[in-house]
Amino acid sequence: MRRFFPIFFLFIFLFYPFSIAFGNEVEEAQDIDPVALEKSYQQAKFYYNELHTNTSLGESRDNWLNGVRNFRKIYLTSPKSDYAAASLYVLGRMYSKMYKRFDIDIDLQESISYYRDVSDLFPDNRLADDALFASGNIFLNKQNNPEKAANSYNKIISNYRNGDMYPHAADALKGLSKEHGIPLPAAMLKYNDISNLSYVLPVKYWSSEDYTRVVIKASGPVTYRETLLEKQGKHPRRLYIDFQNSYIEPRYRAPVPIEDGLLKQIRTAQNTPETVRVVLDIETISNYKIFSLPDPFRVVIDVRGEGKKIADLSKSSPLPPAQISSNSTTPVPETQSAPEIDLIVLDDQKKSAVNAGPSVKPANDLKDEMQSMELSLAQQLGLGIRKIVVDPGHGGKDPGASAFGQKEKDIVLKIGQKLAPILAEETGAEVILTRNTDVYIPLEERTAIANTQGADLFISLHINAHPSPKVHGIETYFLNLSTNAEAMRVAAFENATSTHQMSDLQDILSDIMKNSKINESSRLAGFVHNSLCDGIKELQQTKFKDLGVKQAPFYVLIGAQMPAILIEIAFITNPEDSKHLADETFLDTIVDDIAEGVQHYIHSTTASL
Repeated sequence: MRRFFPIFFLFIFLFYPFSIAFGNEVEEAQDIDPVALEKSYQQAKFYYNELHTNTSLGESRDNWLNGVRNFRKIYLTSPKSDYAAASLYVLGRMYSKMYKRFDIDIDLQESISYYRDVSDLFPDNRLADDALFASGNIFLNKQNNPEKAANSYNKIISNYRNGDMYPHAADALKGLSKEHGIPLPAAMLKYNDISNLSYVLPVKYWSSEDYTRVVIKASGPVTYRETLLEKQGKHPRRLYIDFQNSYIEPRYRAPVPIEDGLLKQIRTAQNTPETVRVVLDIETISNYKIFSLPDPFRVVIDVRGEGKKIADLSKSSPLPPAQISSNSTTPVPETQSAPEIDLIVLDDQKKSAVNAGPSVKPANDLKDEMQSMELSLAQQLGLGIRKIVVDPGHGGKDPGASAFGQKEKDIVLKIGQKLAPILAEETGAEVILTRNTDVYIPLEERTAIANTQGADLFISLHINAHPSPKVHGIETYFLNLSTNAEAMRVAAFENATSTHQMSDLQDILSDIMKNSKINESSRLAGFVHNSLCDGIKELQQTKFKDLGVKQAPFYVLIGAQMPAILIEIAFITNPEDSKHLADETFLDTIVDDIAEGVQHYIHSTTASL
């Protein structure tokens, strides 16, 4: 029935103006507003996610058909826009899920048709191979048609050798060959030795005297094992990671001599025909953590060395050793190998609401209040805030949220550039920007910059967005688990991933949750947030909603070795908020309020130097 759909509308296009054919729903092609189109797409995605998460909404097939119409309208409105292929792909997914839920055969046929449209109409789009693989799975698993499934997989092997679906298609074809006698394609036979392997990409690293972060990307999810070897002769202690069913091109296998900071050398090799080994030669290893992040898949290794700071404190601090070790890393047991790394699955624990933190009080009241407060660890050790890293979010190819002619990446960069000198002047700390120009920096690199610079505070700046233009206000986050749907939505947007993957991410945070910096991050968030809210209230004719301090798993905060927060300053999708973001006076107020909040936190937390 759907195949008649385009012909019917073609007939209308020939005899009626475009705007009349669709009534008021679709504007003429030359009048399409990119901002309105993006807004429609985000609203359609939001409704689609609601169908998954809202049980009562998802039980009705009519509601799913409403969601289908949302994406179909976007495609028909602008079939050559950046959202066209994505809309068709989501339509394929929606009909596939509708078939699973309602068991109506026509839904499965619609799913296949939309997936075919993606690969036929947009062969160069990044979703083309995903659509072919999805349709192949339907033919194989739902229609029991291995020949048609093989045809879809073969197209991936022939046309998308560097795509992320290539290894999955190769595995599927091997299974079809074994179980149904379907011949492997010639292209796969030619590269049969590596056709079923994921590609490991060049290693990136950041290193200081007592900290190293290494990021290893792969073309798809891989299983990995880690092994710790003790020092042998002239060889330092070594940590190596084996990536199973993986391949690395010869040009990427050369050793990387560093001889700077904790990390001395990185060696990468094809250890076996199906195993890539990455070896980290490190002077000393006190503690390390390994975790993976999705889309694109990468493995992050954080290594802490036996740094000089902790050693010096143990000699000079009057505290008993037990109190010192409570803030230091635990030495790794001296074993030759460790078991396979698995993600730790957490029980779904309900979190209590997070308070917005203590009210900001005048500086002359802080001294009296401090006398009645238990001294923090920083005060006991006599530490101060000497270095602050300010992180303007997004940048370069990643614009962040966009609306009303403004882009998040430009606004937060301007705020960061204004904030840095004021923070430096008012706190006496050195202030470092993760980016000072319109450049793209991966999320895991931003945290690595703060760690390798030995920062005492990390502040990430962002602008919020929401499918509803009525939503407005300001909210501040710190890293933690979350069961709040809206907090997860914000984190998913800033992480450039799906809410489903965000739920998976929480499973790997159990070890990170033991980090004592979470409490300090919560306190920092409270001081800064209250300062922002109080400052904005003083602006005449400025109505801003206090959305509070919240917790969520943000990639950019994972692994931070210092109190770290993420500020969502306003909603760019709200007309009034957007006007404020274009006002220099408003931005100056925001900058002053952040600096004041940081200063109050410092005074309440650290001892005078």
